[in-house]
Amino acid sequence: MRFTCALKTMAIGVALATSGFAYAQGGGGGADQVKRAEAAARAQSNAKSLETDLTPKLPPATIPADPENIWDLDLSTGGRVRIQLRPDIAPGHVERIKELTRQGFYNGLKFHRVIPGFMAQGGDPKGDGTGGSQLPDLKAEFNPMPHLRGTVSMARAQSEDSANSQFFIVLLPRMQLDKKYTVFGRVIEGMQYVDAIAQGEPPANPSVIWQASIESDGKPPVRMPMPGMAAPAAPSILPSPAPGQ
Repeated sequence: MRFTCALKTMAIGVALATSGFAYAQGGGGGADQVKRAEAAARAQSNAKSLETDLTPKLPPATIPADPENIWDLDLSTGGRVRIQLRPDIAPGHVERIKELTRQGFYNGLKFHRVIPGFMAQGGDPKGDGTGGSQLPDLKAEFNPMPHLRGTVSMARAQSEDSANSQFFIVLLPRMQLDKKYTVFGRVIEGMQYVDAIAQGEPPANPSVIWQASIESDGKPPVRMPMPGMAAPAAPSILPSPAPGQ
């Protein structure tokens, strides 16, 4: 029995040795290992590629101030509001704002819809929310930027591609507007003058944009009606601060 067991043990050893030799030489042991390593490397590379492609590339929350991309609104509420325009996220809308501003389009326009704790809307030459410029409507440029306090976004009708000249400034965060309206800037100075805009839909005595300008054009602040522009009547009751302010 011991002899038989020894023979069996020897046979198993020879089989294993032969198997190992064949695996290394002709059975593809080394080659298979190389192939497996190459496949693993490809899988890792593909995973990294997919990870890169699928990860959303969020725009920076702020960008360096550039006078060419600062929109100045001199308001009848007492001062200048400086708005950082964002051509990196809404190039078409920023270009439209610049074009209309340099035409003098916004000078003298009222804030016709101002909802406490929500937003102040202007940019309508008719003053009732139905008007716009003579330029064609804009294609939507929805982006990941949130509607926070001070965010400046484009108003539109029911169609996503119906923004034209009207805009609104957010008074308190309204995340439900995100990716439904095109954010194109944010107030970086003078938010107190936005808070003081007369409230109402429409306000009894609307606040007015005395002058809109691009900061690089170097126009000094205007703190009174421009020639030929009537001043709005002083409100009998000052607007109360927005909730939580």
